[in-house]
Amino acid sequence: MRIGIDLGGTKIEGIRLDESGKADKKIRIGTPATSYDDVIKATCSLINNLQTKKRLTVGIGTPGTLDSKKNIMRNSDSLCLNGKPFKKDIENELGYSVEVENDANCFTLSEANYGTGEGFECVFGVVLGTGCGGGLVQRKALINGPNRIAGEWGHNCMPVSVRKLIESDRLCHCGRINCIETVLSGRGLKQTFRELSATEMEPKEISEQARLNNSEAIDCIDIYARQLAGCLSTIINVIDPDIIVLGGGLSNIKSLYQLIPKYLRGQVFNDTVLTKVAPASFGDASGARGAACLWPKS
Repeated sequence: MRIGIDLGGTKIEGIRLDESGKADKKIRIGTPATSYDDVIKATCSLINNLQTKKRLTVGIGTPGTLDSKKNIMRNSDSLCLNGKPFKKDIENELGYSVEVENDANCFTLSEANYGTGEGFECVFGVVLGTGCGGGLVQRKALINGPNRIAGEWGHNCMPVSVRKLIESDRLCHCGRINCIETVLSGRGLKQTFRELSATEMEPKEISEQARLNNSEAIDCIDIYARQLAGCLSTIINVIDPDIIVLGGGLSNIKSLYQLIPKYLRGQVFNDTVLTKVAPASFGDASGARGAACLWPKS
């Protein structure tokens, strides 16, 4: 058995996973709002509640990434983690080693081992939500790279085909202009709808209005599908994965799975596109499952 923790901005979820991938125990608590020390204590308390007499391995998925040289967190949406030695502080509190990895990587590991990507050799995972993350798994093993950023496609510049679909340049929170995240995140979808309709609407409402035949919402979802297909085509052209698994709140827009294959044609460097694009199996539970998979099965 293994323990996985998904540390999010609003909740911390823990799971105890058996060798078949079945959850033996789950715990979910709120994330302390701003205090780094409180986040450490809450995370460790949750882990202790999942531990058994025979110590289980622990993996933790976090927003942002761990700088492998400085051993500090960076690029985290949970700002109190940035610049902090998160892994070291957790290990000091617990008294044993843990594995820490980006939450999008954990999502992809989960889906490749037990979810939609199970049975496929090369799986690219995409998280479409507050941000736009990604991860790459080959033969159920995480591909990370020397910079620990493999799969971080959201901060590449959007392709020209996508740039044509927006009215003006978009500033990304990373400080650069026209990152993929500025069109594919929830914030990006909201801005596209605002440009079309001069109306402010949340992504979930836009999707619902499209289902109810609101023409502006339908156009917005169609543009989003074209943007997503244009950006995914660059992944297929470089990596050529067997399957792309979509997670995050925006992955729940059902029409995307009919629109994306149509818009991929002509953008992928082949006459046919055999890469499957499908929704995740576990939703927001994938992060904790994937974190447990950071350790090999014992």
